[in-house]
Amino acid sequence: MYIALGVIVLVVLYVVFIYNGLVRSRQMAEEAWSGIDVQLKRRADLIPNLIETVKGYAAHEKTTLEEVVSLRNKAQAVPSGDVAGRAQAEGLLGQALGRVIALAEAYPDLKANQNFAELQASLETMEGELQMARRYYNGAARDLNVKVESFPSNLVAGQFGFAKREYFEITKEADRAVPTVKF
Repeated sequence: MYIALGVIVLVVLYVVFIYNGLVRSRQMAEEAWSGIDVQLKRRADLIPNLIETVKGYAAHEKTTLEEVVSLRNKAQAVPSGDVAGRAQAEGLLGQALGRVIALAEAYPDLKANQNFAELQASLETMEGELQMARRYYNGAARDLNVKVESFPSNLVAGQFGFAKREYFEITKEADRAVPTVKF
């Protein structure tokens, strides 16, 4: 009788331990996603300043600049929880931003403009921070996914509705390509 009761208590404690580990992993993934969301918002806020600075020097590059603004708006319209959709939209936006930065090579006055140089440096810093946030999120998602799929934690995860998280990655090869600028 006491042995059976002891085994039941141990099983319950083990389930609680697994459940708490799953909750901790889910919270880490949500916190990591929040970090990406913050960095993407900071980048989106920087884009209008960058576009306005470039407009003064490269007025005939209107379509490139309008494309960046359009892609920024589309990226911001993707629901926060849609990791794959957000990754795709942000990948396209990143390519378009690369083309805007490449415009500086064709416009020496723009390249020498202090405001543009500061905005470009801010964007580069932000991209580095965004890359770190992506790595952190993907690591947290990986840890949660391992727990959701591994035995015996998968039994607890299934019972309590824990689900795998998507990775924040570029899925289309075209989105990984280096942007090309034509004049």
